[in-house]
Amino acid sequence: MAGFRNGTLTEYATMHTGHTGMDKFGYFDKLNGLDHLPHWDGEPCRSIQASEGSFFPPRDITQKDTVYIYDKDLCRTLPLVYREPVEKDGISADLYTLAEDAYGPPNENNSCFDHSHYKKYYGLQNISPCQYGAPVYISNPHFYQSDPQLLDAVEGLEPNAEQHKTYFKIQPKLGVPLEGQVRVQLNLLVEKAPNVMATKDFRDFVFPIMWLEEGVSELTPPIRRWIYLATVFAPTALPILSYGMILTGAFAMIYVFVRAYKNFVFTDDPTTELLEMGRRSLRRGSHLISNGQHRILHRDSYILLKANGVVAAAGGESDIAGTGTEVVATSGNGSSNNNNHLLHNHNLLHSHHHHLYIQPKDQSLLAEEDSAA
Repeated sequence: MAGFRNGTLTEYATMHTGHTGMDKFGYFDKLNGLDHLPHWDGEPCRSIQASEGSFFPPRDITQKDTVYIYDKDLCRTLPLVYREPVEKDGISADLYTLAEDAYGPPNENNSCFDHSHYKKYYGLQNISPCQYGAPVYISNPHFYQSDPQLLDAVEGLEPNAEQHKTYFKIQPKLGVPLEGQVRVQLNLLVEKAPNVMATKDFRDFVFPIMWLEEGVSELTPPIRRWIYLATVFAPTALPILSYGMILTGAFAMIYVFVRAYKNFVFTDDPTTELLEMGRRSLRRGSHLISNGQHRILHRDSYILLKANGVVAAAGGESDIAGTGTEVVATSGNGSSNNNNHLLHNHNLLHSHHHHLYIQPKDQSLLAEEDSAA
């Protein structure tokens, strides 16, 4: 439900928002705290199940051909009947016009508006109960679609459907009116009064006082633009976008599948590719091992080689000139073992493609040993 006040701040109403169903969307639930019109005695004249003119139940959902609009000046609801599909500013709409028997003749929908003190005419309705008892009657302008006797009783009236009919153009998906006019004529019942000298010769007839129309002929550009996007552009663009995304995803999956299928099935020699992948893996592993050994051997240190009292200082920087350098300390069996040990280390380094260059820190030590030998 939603509440609002009209422009004159004389009425307060709650209306259906469609939360529980679209059959009464935009219709009043209560009007000034009442769920009926107090001017009339029977149904459906007392009903307030009608729209104030801004929203109607969408016909695409309800599948109903009759909607109702409330007019507070007439103290009643007016039935609008679907006629045909039309178009307004490039937007599809349904044309509704006032029911031909809305103001009479008396039937199950309007007999409760009858007044016992006047002759019942086709197309004429009594609204005196909500006009403080005054003999006021309503009809279409110029007695359009009314009893010919009403038109013949006066001069100067020319009924015309284009100018005098009540109609609405309602968007069937949203229930929003794109154009609409409510046209009503107010009439006064004149009766012979034989006891009044000034009017004793008057005949009985219905005297038209004025007719008026209220409604909307054009929507504002922002409202029209949003309605166009919602009812024309979106229904066309959304399917195209959805199917486009589906096709794009399908093509992407097919492309990935074909590429994978070619790589693993249509290769000339799959074994060769697998071996190549293995070689690349081994190459990366060897590179990591070599880098690790290089970091271990690359250090500044000194190693003292002792052989039977003979001391040789070897070491220093790891990258020293000479690829075939041999360190020889000749002092008996111990010297021979040391030589073998150094030669073994030298060969081990060569097997990993690394060169260890050893240069004595003090040339005088080896010179003395050589002279002693």
